[in-house]
Amino acid sequence: MANRVEVGGLRIDEQLYRLVRDEIAPGTGVKADDFWKSLGAIVRDLGPKNRALLAKRDWLQKQIDQWHLARSGQPFNRADYTAFLREIGYLVPEGKKFKITTANVDAEIAAIAGAQLVVPLDNARYALNAANARWGSLYDALYGTNVIPEGEGAEKGEAYNPRRGAKVIAYTEEFLDKVVALKRASYSDVSRFFLKRSGGKKQLAVMLKDGKTTTLADGRKFLGYRESAGELTEIVLANNGARIEIQFDRNHPVGKAHPAGVKDVVLEAAITTIEDCEDAVAAVDAADKATVYRHW
Repeated sequence: MANRVEVGGLRIDEQLYRLVRDEIAPGTGVKADDFWKSLGAIVRDLGPKNRALLAKRDWLQKQIDQWHLARSGQPFNRADYTAFLREIGYLVPEGKKFKITTANVDAEIAAIAGAQLVVPLDNARYALNAANARWGSLYDALYGTNVIPEGEGAEKGEAYNPRRGAKVIAYTEEFLDKVVALKRASYSDVSRFFLKRSGGKKQLAVMLKDGKTTTLADGRKFLGYRESAGELTEIVLANNGARIEIQFDRNHPVGKAHPAGVKDVVLEAAITTIEDCEDAVAAVDAADKATVYRHW
C-alpha cells in the first residue's frame, strides 16, 4: 500500500506530496503544506454539500426507477410522467426571464476566432507541441499535407520540391486575397512590400509587377511591422481578430524564389489549448496524477 503523508486533514499519497513539495511549489511563493491545508479546508467545506447532492440524485433516480417498474408493460403516458417528475422535484417551475453577462473574459475566449486544441497531458511531447501551437507556418502545413495534391510533379519527396513549393505559394496567395485583400490586383501580382506615410502614420503599400502601387482594401487590417536596414522583414495583418505574419528574406531559399521575397506566411492558429487530464486520458491514481502534473 502506498505511503501517505497527513497534512491539512488530508492523507496524501507520498509520491504526489513530494511532487508538489519538490517540483511544483518552489518558485511560486506558496509553501507546499499551505497548499494542502487550503485544499483540506475546501474539501471540508464542499465535501458535505457534494455528498448531499449525490444523495439527492440517488433518491431521485430510485423514485424514477420505481415509477417505471410499477408501470411495466403499460403504455407510456407523458402527462402522468410529467406530473410525477414535478411531484418529486425533478422538474421545477420555469423562473423569470434573465440575462447572463460576462466581464474580464480573455480575448482568446471572447473575441478571437480560431481553433482550440485538446491534447492528452500524459504525453509530454504532445502537451509541449500543443502549448507551442499558437503560431504555425501556413507554408509548412500546406507543403506537408494533402491539401496540395502530389500530382503533376508536385510530390513531397526527401528534398524540397520547387514545383510543390510553387503550388503552396499560389494557394497561400489565394488565401490572402480572400482574408486581407488588396484594393487592386492579387498577392500573386506583388513584387515588393513597403511602407508609406499617410495622415502621419506608416501604412502598408505594395509594388505590383507592372510598376503600379496599391494598398490593402481595408487599412485597419495592417497591425504592425518589423524592418532592418530600411527593408521590411515582417508585417502583421489581422482577420477576424486573428493575426497573420508575412515574413520576408530574399536570401532565404524560399524567399529568394519569391518575387516579393516572402519566405513564409505564419498564422495565429490554435488560439487556446485544453491540456486534458480526464477526457482524452484518465488520470486516476497518484502515479497518473504525478505524471500529468509533472508534464504540466
